Amino acid sequence: MNNELILIIEDEPEIVEIIETYLAREGFRVISAGDGPTGLSHHQRLRPDLVVLDIKLPGQDGYEVLAAIRRRGDTPVMMVTALAEDLDKLQALRIGADDYVVKPFNPLEVVARAKAILRRTTGHSPEQVLRVGPLAVDPQAYRATVDAGSGPMSLDLTPTEFRILAHVAASPGRAFQRTELVDACLREGEALDRTVDSHISNLRRKLAGAGADGMLAGVRGVGYRLDVPHGR
Repeated sequence: MNNELILIIEDEPEIVEIIETYLAREGFRVISAGDGPTGLSHHQRLRPDLVVLDIKLPGQDGYEVLAAIRRRGDTPVMMVTALAEDLDKLQALRIGADDYVVKPFNPLEVVARAKAILRRTTGHSPEQVLRVGPLAVDPQAYRATVDAGSGPMSLDLTPTEFRILAHVAASPGRAFQRTELVDACLREGEALDRTVDSHISNLRRKLAGAGADGMLAGVRGVGYRLDVPHGR
């Protein structure tokens, strides 16, 4: 399983569902937006590892979104679009796209290209183990353990709890807003801020039971942060 967060900016729900399903099967975390402005908002707030971007979008087209992303930084972007002309592809590559896939596409090819982009841009395979103090989160094996001195103890986590833990473990010490955790880690049917609090409460209890009490800290007025315990 992978821990990378992929943002899909696409206004056709069927296309979003196809790409999201295949990426999720590989363990990627996925968030989507149906128009350019919402996509840019998600990009700024969630800082995804990869953006899958259509060109024909309401609000702002894909070229404008790509240019805005490039002004912000170097987030890799893969264009997935029905525009097959060489001029369209050249314009996207000139603005800064990392890859260009033409619809209709093979979903497996999109996944393979996404993995290749992430390998190139991060300099490592997406499946590395995340380590924060005594905590180890293995996205590939979908396993989290705590080594409190007597050997690793596995945490019995629900899928949502694992997604939250993996998300915060990827950036230890950073404060995450509740809304960010909702968008990145919760399924649509449970997407409420207070639902995050419930999952966090369960995670804290399980971490404490494994000897990692106090790692998942609340940040007043913001949300939550994963800290390295003192002395580790």
